[in-house]
Amino acid sequence: MAFVKLHLPCPSCPSSDALCVDEDGRAYCFSCGKSFSQQEYNGMDKDSSKTSMSLISKEPINFEQEGEFNSLEDRGISKSTATKYGVRSTRGSDGKINKHFYPYYFEREIIGTKTRVVNSKEFYSKGNLKEAGLFGEQLFKGGGKYVTIVEGECDAMAAYEMLGSKWPVVSIRSGAQSAERDIKSSLEFLESYDNVIICFDSDKAGREASKRIARLLKPSKAKIMSLPEGFKDANELLINHQQAGFVKYWWEAKTYTPSGVVNVSDNIDKFINREKKECIPYPWEGLNKKLEGLRQGELVLLTGGTGLGKSSVTRELEHWLINHTKDNVGIIALEENEERTMDGIVSIEADAKLHIDRIREQYTEEELTKYFRTVFTGDNKDRVWIHAHFGANDIDAIFSKLRFMIIGCNCRWVVLDHLHMMVSNSVEGDERRAIDSIMTRLRSLVEETGVGLILVSHLRRIDGNRGHENGVETSVSHIRGSQSIAQISDAILSLERNQQSDDPIEASTTKVRILKSRYTGDVGIATHLVYDNETGRLSELATDDLTNSLDEDIEINLEFE
Repeated sequence: MAFVKLHLPCPSCPSSDALCVDEDGRAYCFSCGKSFSQQEYNGMDKDSSKTSMSLISKEPINFEQEGEFNSLEDRGISKSTATKYGVRSTRGSDGKINKHFYPYYFEREIIGTKTRVVNSKEFYSKGNLKEAGLFGEQLFKGGGKYVTIVEGECDAMAAYEMLGSKWPVVSIRSGAQSAERDIKSSLEFLESYDNVIICFDSDKAGREASKRIARLLKPSKAKIMSLPEGFKDANELLINHQQAGFVKYWWEAKTYTPSGVVNVSDNIDKFINREKKECIPYPWEGLNKKLEGLRQGELVLLTGGTGLGKSSVTRELEHWLINHTKDNVGIIALEENEERTMDGIVSIEADAKLHIDRIREQYTEEELTKYFRTVFTGDNKDRVWIHAHFGANDIDAIFSKLRFMIIGCNCRWVVLDHLHMMVSNSVEGDERRAIDSIMTRLRSLVEETGVGLILVSHLRRIDGNRGHENGVETSVSHIRGSQSIAQISDAILSLERNQQSDDPIEASTTKVRILKSRYTGDVGIATHLVYDNETGRLSELATDDLTNSLDEDIEINLEFE
């Protein structure tokens, strides 16, 4: 059904020109998206500034003779410009302009007109406007340097005047909602120009339509023009004598690039004054040499075989972040309840395995309270948030709580342990597909919020007689699941330890291997961490101690040979 009346005020929203009426009297607003039957709309109370819904009779008009050339005082447009665009007008009994008649052409032949009723702001049309070109297109031969597209006929004439009648200006036929259709029918004409300046209304519909039609043109040809604040369209600028402002913004129109594509030439300030990434050191110097610390806005993956100390490392990191930053810390440990998580962190503070009843009983209530308060109250009050899952781990619920921790609780660091527990609770049937989906969502959350995320992941079982529990060297290919885990992570820390060794020192010493470091590019063995079975703490083996240990091994091997 074709619209017979365009650019009407909407009774349901502030828009003054987004409502259209079809031949059956039904109305639709392209600003708020509401539809009205003729009965519904006619039954609404409209204030004096709004338009009546009663249909205007489409009396035959003579394309050539209706009205005469005048200055359009109501729109601030001169007689010469109106004459240029072939826009005639009539006056009412009070001598004021009461109607505009806009001609539309197919090639050089007039095939229809659109009539604007000044007082009511109603539009109606006659002829075949669907086959017509853009308003004003017939005036210009094409093939020049600049052409400007606007939303309405008066905007076209106003822009033409403000540009000194130097550059072609045309208008789409029916407003932002049908802009793509209008542009496609005149694409050859527009493509003949070097630059197409898009100057649509500054409302949401106009901004969105600008991007849609810019994508129809060849790359780098479309330039989207912004309007000075407080002005909706070109005609408003002319009426308010803002020609200089219009011209300034016209020359400053930016070449359209799709979302996510940046013109580097325009970003020197961003390069020179870019935000410095604040680095928080790791508890162990070997990691700092390789990775140069932890950074918010990055996703760090911690992986290793079963029983190789991933939980011990995460506890150390959690305690470290609480005590060496002023940021809020969130913890989601899916394989344990919140009591075990609290026990683990307080145990680091106490240098004792407080989760073991036998050891916990050696401490008084006052001592336990002291350790708890040191970690979780005082300066640390309201800084640590733990996920209490009660055994339920629906994937969407986890992401909801993760987002709440980051945004609602202002956690700038989050430890998520572990990825494959999330996968097991995903509705996806395919593990690899589920991992891809989860990793993409995690990456998006990190980019959106700037949180520093430490994610724990498992390794897959490998072929052969020796597994990761026997100290097998790890690689990215050993990470269980999908390649997206490695691709999306900013850094990957892998733990290696021969826990089955007869040598107690070797069995308790973990190598930390860097498999990926997007920030520094430095990979390989970073450090060795020794586990103290009495305290449950990890301590870093100094470089000199490591060298001496290696020398001793060499001497022993030589003596054996």
